[in-house]
Amino acid sequence: MKKKWIVIPSLLVLAVVGVVAAAGATQPMWRPLWERVNPPPKVVVDRAMRTKALDTLVAKLNENYIFPDKAKEIEKVLRQRQQEGKYDGITEGEQLARQLTEDIHGVVKDLHMAVVSSPGMVPPDDALGPPPSTRAEWEERAPLPMRLFARVSDLGVEKVDHLGPRVGYLKLSAFHPHFLVEEKFAAAMDKLADTDGLIIDLRENGGGAPDSVALLVSYFVDGRTRLNDIWDRKTGVAKQFWSVDKPGGKRYGGKKPVMILAGPGTMSAGEDFAYTMQALKRATVIGERTWGGAHPARPYRLGDHFFAVIPDARSISPITRSNWEGTGVIPDIPAAPDKALAMAEDLLRRRLQGSAPLAAAGH
Repeated sequence: MKKKWIVIPSLLVLAVVGVVAAAGATQPMWRPLWERVNPPPKVVVDRAMRTKALDTLVAKLNENYIFPDKAKEIEKVLRQRQQEGKYDGITEGEQLARQLTEDIHGVVKDLHMAVVSSPGMVPPDDALGPPPSTRAEWEERAPLPMRLFARVSDLGVEKVDHLGPRVGYLKLSAFHPHFLVEEKFAAAMDKLADTDGLIIDLRENGGGAPDSVALLVSYFVDGRTRLNDIWDRKTGVAKQFWSVDKPGGKRYGGKKPVMILAGPGTMSAGEDFAYTMQALKRATVIGERTWGGAHPARPYRLGDHFFAVIPDARSISPITRSNWEGTGVIPDIPAAPDKALAMAEDLLRRRLQGSAPLAAAGH
């Protein structure tokens, strides 16, 4: 059965799926943008709907969750709650989804995992087929609101600036699919190419696509570099992500200093970028520990009005042989998020003036 191309953590699909901001905070974050502006009617559930959602959730977890032993533990807890009658009095969809998510997180605090209630009909798991690989293909398949949003949006490239003549500043709020952002990335890096040092601000980055992470990292390495692997449970195969030979804009190169601002609002693919650059010793991370979600996930249908976002893959750095799940990316230089930019700018200016070395990246 083919998987839907709506891939989450990490893996944002433009304006349709958000990233869970914290364990248990699921509902409006998974809503399409237009539904959050105009809240849809609530979903009323009965005993049959509750039973079907729970039975299908257990089956989907056992079939797809990256840690089969943990899926069994979750099943045990959910069945116990069911026998205790914990779900019997729930008659509203979002409440049921929230409770199931809380019970799952009581066993595993996998930040990408959630149960979601949908007022519209949830399509079958294989309805959308494989993910689009080009903008033209995406334009043919994306709903009109998504296409309109892509045309007027900055696509996560929120600010490109010079903090004086030598220091560049790039603020990113997301990593949308590479075929949507490659021109934005190229224009930003062309504008920043003349700087001697760069600050990349990921403090409010909600995540996105690993292909786009690899694309941006490509600007900061000098040769072909293996960046990250993503292992898929269903196939048992790890896809390797490498730097792009011709990213489209001017390369920043592998020598000029780069500082990354990060914190609890740095999520998923934002963490991937920070973690990879840190592991490559290509950047110094300043701020606070990041969100801590490293497992790519996909939505699986539980019924007409419910789906579960289940991590069915995991990131594995070829350098550390690990990832940032649960721990987040640990900064090289701790700083309060509201102080991180000033600290980075000061350290970078002193570094460029030769008066103070930066802390070693990737400690």
